[in-house]
Amino acid sequence: MSQTVVIWALILLAALAANLPFVNQRLMLVFPLRGGTKSLAWRLAELVVWYFIVGGVGLALEQSAGQIYSQGWEFYAVTAALFLTLAFPGFVYRYLLRHRA
Repeated sequence: MSQTVVIWALILLAALAANLPFVNQRLMLVFPLRGGTKSLAWRLAELVVWYFIVGGVGLALEQSAGQIYSQGWEFYAVTAALFLTLAFPGFVYRYLLRHRA
């Protein structure tokens, strides 16, 4: 598989993972909560967990392609900002759109 395909697949995975906390009521897609609804704090905590999961997948893909390069704090700040930007459609769907009861 070429590097371009791997990069686009990782970006699509990040976009999917960034929106998962906002489109369902289960914790990490598996565990139902007692109250039935997730609060914003649970969603943000889940977003952080998904960020690290996608980062681990990216690290594994980089390892399979060759050497892993060390990154500074700037890399993690940019990827976290990108992940939050990718989560914006899910946030809009959950909190800004009106849902009919």
